[in-house]
Amino acid sequence: MNQTILSARIAEAKALRYTPAGVPALDLRLEHESEALEAGTRRQVKVEIRAVAFGADAETLARQAIGSGFRFTGFLAALRGGRHPVLHIQSFEQDPVS
Repeated sequence: MNQTILSARIAEAKALRYTPAGVPALDLRLEHESEALEAGTRRQVKVEIRAVAFGADAETLARQAIGSGFRFTGFLAALRGGRHPVLHIQSFEQDPVS
């Protein structure tokens, strides 16, 4: 199963665009920072990840302020010919902790 849940802040949002089929699409860069327990030791975790949203989710996210925190749910996939993962956002909700 390829499912990812990530609490993150919107660090960057490109201009809303449309696919050739006319579907709204939004490219984002998300930032996450937290502590995690690994092998019995607390560790600082920081990550930036590219993300993309389509349809009504793209339109809603395009109106959000940079720095807004959300809990994103989706799946990871590489762009065509790419090697780095991109989070494909399927749903999200406000996350004041982010």
